[in-house]
Parts: sequence; C-alpha cells; structure tokens
Amino acid sequence: MRVLLVEDDDDLAARIAAHLKTENFVVDRAANGEDALHAGTTETFDVAVLDLGLPKIDGVTVLKGWRAQAANLPVLVLTARDGWPDKVASFKAGADDFLTKPFKVEELVLRLRALVRRASGHAGAQIACGPLIFDAQLGTFERDGLPLKLTALEWRVLSCLMLRKEIVIDRRELMERVYDGDAEVDSNSLEVIVARLRRKIGADHIETVRGRGYRLTAGAEAL
Repeated sequence: MRVLLVEDDDDLAARIAAHLKTENFVVDRAANGEDALHAGTTETFDVAVLDLGLPKIDGVTVLKGWRAQAANLPVLVLTARDGWPDKVASFKAGADDFLTKPFKVEELVLRLRALVRRASGHAGAQIACGPLIFDAQLGTFERDGLPLKLTALEWRVLSCLMLRKEIVIDRRELMERVYDGDAEVDSNSLEVIVARLRRKIGADHIETVRGRGYRLTAGAEAL
C-alpha cells in the first residue's frame, strides 16, 4: 500500500513514516502544499494523509485541487484543527476521513487500511481468494486456515494482488506500490518475489499476463 504523507513537521512526519513502514506501507512524503498538489495528481497512491496547515498551499485547497483533477485516492485529514468548520470544509472538499492531533498511530494505521480496503471495493475486513484469506484490517494472511509467513516485500505484493483479485495489475504499478521511491531495485526483483509467493501459496494462484503484469486467481482448487 503506497501512501502519500503530507506533513510539514519533520519530526512528526518521520515518526509517522517509520511506523507506517513497519506496517508494510510504502511512504512518500510531501512537506508543503505545492509539492502535495503535484504528487497527488501525477503519481499513483493508495491513500493520502493530509495536514491542513501547510506552507505555500493549505490542505483544503490541495484537496480541492486533487478532486478537480480527478485524483480519486482516499484522503484522511490529520490535523490539530478540531473545530467543526474545519471538518465541514475538509469533507466538502472531498476528504474521506478526519483524525485530530494528538492521535495514536495505531488508530491511523487502522483507518488507512479501512480506507484502502473500501476503495478497492471490499466492505468487510476479510477478503478470500481460493484457499487464501486476507484480513485487511489486521494485515494478516492465512492459507487453508493456517497463518502464512511472509517477508515485508512478499506481503506488499500479495496484499496488492489480493485487494484487486482476479484483476490484472500492471507490473509498473505493482512496483510503485511495493518499493520505496529511493530504493535501488533490480530489474527482475519483482519476478523473484512472485516466484517465492508461488511456492508459498501455490503456483496456479498467481498468473503472469505477458506484456501487462500479474493477476491473483482462486486457481484450479476452487473449480
């Protein structure tokens, strides 16, 4: 899950980003409204965390700009402003959720996962595909009722595929959601991760669609 973190406080942004990364989020940060507006309309994110009191362009204006340019990513407003007018302005501009500072980062993670899950078309927390069950709220996987042990990169790939099961995900899009922007990535690294996942969940559950990307399917076991 790739998140755009828009926060001008360096220390707070670093703490949030560090925790989100431990929860397998890929984090891109924008420190002002101008950069946030550009990033949200030119790059692909699963969700955004948006402060309101930003340098250059305020958060509500950024949000309006995203929506005006058809950027439909889910947006959680995270701000110290707790007045009713700020909440009204945020939701009218297109916010999906609102959380005030101070906050517990664990709650932020739960809210972000819920936003991503619902944006992918899943109302319930548990998503099934053949023998696989993904609890999108807890971030856990099971295969045939047993916990599935995954590395961080394997988790990122499988969660992306699971949230959009039976749909082909473009290879480039998958890479953007799996790797941090500053990471050095080998050209065949995604293939290596997919190969490891096939050994863990069954080769017939991940299809390679030549020239496009990958698709998670229920496989022959479901037939």
